[in-house]
Amino acid sequence: MSRTNFETLLEAGCHFGHLKRKWNPAMAPYIFMERNGIHILDLHKTVAKVDEAAEAMKQIAKSGKKILFVSTKKQAKKCIADYAASVGMPYVNERWPGGMLTNFPTIRKAVKKMSNIDKLIADGTFSNLSKREILQISRQRAKLEKNLGSIADLNRLPSALFIVDVLKEQIAVHEANRLGIPVFAIVDTNSDPENIDFVIPANDDASKSVEVILQACCAAINEGIEERKAEKADTDAAAEQEDQPVKKGRRSGKAREERVEEPVAEAPEAAEAAE
Repeated sequence: MSRTNFETLLEAGCHFGHLKRKWNPAMAPYIFMERNGIHILDLHKTVAKVDEAAEAMKQIAKSGKKILFVSTKKQAKKCIADYAASVGMPYVNERWPGGMLTNFPTIRKAVKKMSNIDKLIADGTFSNLSKREILQISRQRAKLEKNLGSIADLNRLPSALFIVDVLKEQIAVHEANRLGIPVFAIVDTNSDPENIDFVIPANDDASKSVEVILQACCAAINEGIEERKAEKADTDAAAEQEDQPVKKGRRSGKAREERVEEPVAEAPEAAEAAE
């Protein structure tokens, strides 16, 4: 069963590309035609690519790994935040911190600094500081929250990236490519699909277009998470059932040992009777 369909994508305006003069020739396989100087994307290919990407994302989620959602463009910021949060995935929708992947330990230190400030507030140390220090620390905390709050739970490098507008987020693409992290992306006619592992050819400027694709992908991620939970519950139940017969087996083993010991204890008396 397809996760989306031609009509849904058409309604959302996913087929609108950029002006012909702004196109990237590498996107030619995904372009259906040109109308009034604007390239029109082939939505049949988009449907297939959405399905392919959603299935791969489902498997990543099923294995318990994280997918980092990235888009700092105005039209997609809120959409990215809402959908990523709905499936418990980290996201970047403000500014891409340079070296976020290639210099991950430094980013983790900044996140740790944020949690240390929270501890100061919780244990009352914060209120003993001067007004100036409180103001400085509060500003620092607000800045860290804005840029890194959405990745506070990301303790290790993500297993994949989902990007909206690879032209705008080329630093993120470059860092992921350097580390061999797979990239899923909505790619418009003005972008280069070469360094993208899972290309979803679609309009990346309309919020409705981005939302329709995110909806399909996040539904697949949610399925993966639910299947992981179900499998874990089955495994735990099976482990409990296996433990019960093992315990019984141990008891019967002890009983056998006792039965073996009985004739050994009686042996000297039997010898005396024979004398």
